[in-house]
Amino acid sequence: MRSVTRFVPPLLLMGLIFFLSAQPDLSSGLGTWDLILRKLAHMAQNGLLWFLWWRPLACRNRAAPAATPIAYSITDELHQTTVEGRHGTPVDVLIDSTGVALAYLAARARARRARRVRRSD
Repeated sequence: MRSVTRFVPPLLLMGLIFFLSAQPDLSSGLGTWDLILRKLAHMAQNGLLWFLWWRPLACRNRAAPAATPIAYSITDELHQTTVEGRHGTPVDVLIDSTGVALAYLAARARARRARRVRRSD
């Protein structure tokens, strides 16, 4: 049962992403800052989504769970093309994928540091 509950957080985040993507306009009125902050938020949410999928899939290979958030990003952008006032772009998929890559690299660096600490003990 414990392993099934590990799937709840990534599925909830995916539901939240879908809900927000269905909104016609999420502009804060901050102009350029709105764009920058939104793209950073996309990177962070997809990095988090990678981590949330990596845990329940229990992969030693951290790259394998990357397919899920990247594929979801593609479907999210397609979904946005059906929402009035929104548009999906391949550039947004690239931004989302960058978040996944950064999360992967951060986890890899943390694992290396942990191995070095264990060896020095």
